[in-house]
Amino acid sequence: MNTGLLPDSASDFLALPLVGTGEDESDLNPILRRPRPRVTPLGMAPVVRAVLAVLTVAMLGALAIPAIARAEGLRLRGDVTARGDVLTLADLIEGAPTALAARPLFRSPALGATGTIQSRRILEAVEALGLTGIETGGRLQIAVQRAARRIGPPEIEAALKHGLETGYGLDPRNLSVRFDGDGPTLLAPVDLQGQAAAVDLTYDPRSRRVAGLVSLGERQASLRVSGVVLEMREVAVLTRALDRGETVKAGDLVTDRRPREAVAADALASAGAVAGEVAQHALAAGTVLRTGDTAPPELVTRGESVTIVYETPSISLAMRGLANQGGRLGAVVNVVNTASQKVLQATVIGPGRVSVGPGPATQQAAAPIQATASLR
Repeated sequence: MNTGLLPDSASDFLALPLVGTGEDESDLNPILRRPRPRVTPLGMAPVVRAVLAVLTVAMLGALAIPAIARAEGLRLRGDVTARGDVLTLADLIEGAPTALAARPLFRSPALGATGTIQSRRILEAVEALGLTGIETGGRLQIAVQRAARRIGPPEIEAALKHGLETGYGLDPRNLSVRFDGDGPTLLAPVDLQGQAAAVDLTYDPRSRRVAGLVSLGERQASLRVSGVVLEMREVAVLTRALDRGETVKAGDLVTDRRPREAVAADALASAGAVAGEVAQHALAAGTVLRTGDTAPPELVTRGESVTIVYETPSISLAMRGLANQGGRLGAVVNVVNTASQKVLQATVIGPGRVSVGPGPATQQAAAPIQATASLR
């Protein structure tokens, strides 16, 4: 993968043109025979030029002395994080002189990539600026990582969904995008702010395919992506396995979003609706609950002793009975009055309790005399 480095070797950088390498020593210059020059007496002009040259050399030497002094205590930095396109002297050398700190030396890797620079290359580049005696700390090379802002799949998906809402009228709350290939990541400079936006968006309602260019700023960083738009729905999912007859607790369920075409039409949408019910068969963890997977618990079981209640506005009777059938709340079951051995149809009204009360018309015709009895 191209890391944006200009390699000297497989993992090294090239210095910018500001740092030269000299001519190839293998190039030979031809030997030429020249006539012996004629000696002429020196005039005043050559003498003046010679004096000026000596003074210039002396001044340059005087200016070089402070530069050499400033080079004392300079140290090669360890691993570096680059925030721009180039690495300056201050990025690589700790304590660099202020006048030379911003001098560019090497190109940075590509956004988000990592490369290395050999220490000898850095020393060569620094010496070309007149600085020597750099302390390397024994490092043979340093690693350089290019800082980058990473825009991951969630932000890219949000940009596409916003474009589908504004351009095609789709409800983003019920949509999900399944990207082609691995999850896309857009790399941008760290100082590039703002939210990702989808431009050049296309969508086919029949195939449900979407494609577009996700960009930051004025397309300063962009990435072309494509995928399939999925319609989602909320479903209740088990977090643990349940045996048949086991009660479903509130913590056993979570609400998840799944593609509509991947779940059954009778899948339950609410996790709280089945809390307290019992499993009608063995259920594995991760199961999307469907109608019939759970049901309210039986409040009356077959062969259980029950209390048979007969109530009107004026009479309340209770008697003992035996259930011939099991039933949930509101179910109609057959019970036997143990006193008369008569089989009655009763409605389950609570744990171990059934009612054989009269219908509404019978209750309205009952006398206003209040009476309570218990039959054994």
